[in-house]
Amino acid sequence: MIEKTLVLLKPCTLQRSLIGEIIHRFERKGLRLAGMKMMQLTDQLLNEHYAHLSAKPFFQRVKDSMMAAPVIACCFEGVDAIQVVRQLAGPTNGRLATPGTIRGDYSMSFQENIVHTSDSLETAVAELNRFFKPDEIFDYKQVTFDYLYANDEY
Repeated sequence: MIEKTLVLLKPCTLQRSLIGEIIHRFERKGLRLAGMKMMQLTDQLLNEHYAHLSAKPFFQRVKDSMMAAPVIACCFEGVDAIQVVRQLAGPTNGRLATPGTIRGDYSMSFQENIVHTSDSLETAVAELNRFFKPDEIFDYKQVTFDYLYANDEY
């Protein structure tokens, strides 16, 4: 099934000049970039986005980290995109991530771990609606699409 999913390139990615490299990894896999924008996150948006962490002692640290610089919000699309993106990203803790994954290659931290990725279809829908207006997600035919999948895979 073709899915859309959110990827946030975190402030550490921007500060380390890794944006192009990280986007390239998703595109090279065959995911289609359907939306992208730079934005400065606010306390209010992060309270909503990380509401599930609000009782944790590290909640403020997470928010401070995510507001340290702008983020790049991306919508990627493809067959099983949510699972594919999470496999490319690797485990949350960069020190435990396997080399070859984004976090395994670029992160030494649990917090400064390069990307945020949606973890389920329901979360992806909610997060994409949180970070993008409907007219900021684009539907277009990618000329390589027919060479990425068998005709019965989508």
